[in-house]
Amino acid sequence: MSSPRPIEIIGGGLAGLSLGLALQRAGVPVTLSEAGSYPRHRVCGEFITGLSPATIARLGLGPLLADALEHRQVAWFIGDRAAHIQRLPSPALGLSRHALDARLAEAFVAAGGELRTRTRVIDLAARPGRIFTTGRRRARSPWLGLKIHARGLRLARGLELHLGAYAYVGLSQIEGNQVNICGLFRRRELCAKGHDLLLGYLQAAGLGALAARLAAAELDAASFCAVAGVAFDHRVAPPERARLGDACAMIPPFTGNGMAMAFQGAELALDPLLAYAHGTSSWPETCRLIHHELCRNFRLRLASAGVLHPFLLQPPRLRWLSALTRARLLPLRPLYALLH
Repeated sequence: MSSPRPIEIIGGGLAGLSLGLALQRAGVPVTLSEAGSYPRHRVCGEFITGLSPATIARLGLGPLLADALEHRQVAWFIGDRAAHIQRLPSPALGLSRHALDARLAEAFVAAGGELRTRTRVIDLAARPGRIFTTGRRRARSPWLGLKIHARGLRLARGLELHLGAYAYVGLSQIEGNQVNICGLFRRRELCAKGHDLLLGYLQAAGLGALAARLAAAELDAASFCAVAGVAFDHRVAPPERARLGDACAMIPPFTGNGMAMAFQGAELALDPLLAYAHGTSSWPETCRLIHHELCRNFRLRLASAGVLHPFLLQPPRLRWLSALTRARLLPLRPLYALLH
């Protein structure tokens, strides 16, 4: 009996690590190259919504998520005013990327996978057996992402979402009595660095009350990170190469679905890659099938998020959103179903 064909994964985020772990546990040899190292902080909302128990079981994520906090409600704020409490159909899981990425990397190596950290692959040509999970594609965009952890910050609920002028910010309770603060902002000329830059953006977006809360908390300067040129996709990337995670499609972060989509993409790619590894499918067929499954599962939520996103950023539309919320006319449960 011949040995399985090897798989090469370029990029060690959630999609790459979880896919590599599942393949390696299924007996397929995997080499994973990652430009950075672990543990590390990432610009990320650090809560997972819409991830089914079946996906967790298929990828073997249960032990890695066992201590994740369960959040059942989201407190919405428009400007400095509390607007709505949304109950989630199923709990959102709160866990930092600092912890989760490191756990996945450790499990991958323990399963026998070859992990090459601090390795930037120069030759990015598409070839059989090569999967790209390299994160978001660079784009010209006016949007900036900022993130930091805080202690001593009390939340109205386990999750908060604050909408401001050309900005929104998510707060998530995570492990160690910490809160993750992650925001999307339209770039401005502000003379500040680190957490002062985040506070400045909050003030400029009309989120002064939130800025005051953060200023009174203990901010972890080592956790601060930023990413520029943030852009979002309305459709799955074309199938000329096998791509997963943000390299495949990046959904606006207000959905809280980005982390779940990374894991779901890994699950969708698993069976086609196992078929390729065992010689029952060609590489072009494998790529076509992965792309088909990604489109079938993600097309509607990407399109829906693209339509809704401007309403959470532009002040005139925010006023309509605020009015609908006060009148209890905002169909949050159907919208949640569309986005997950």
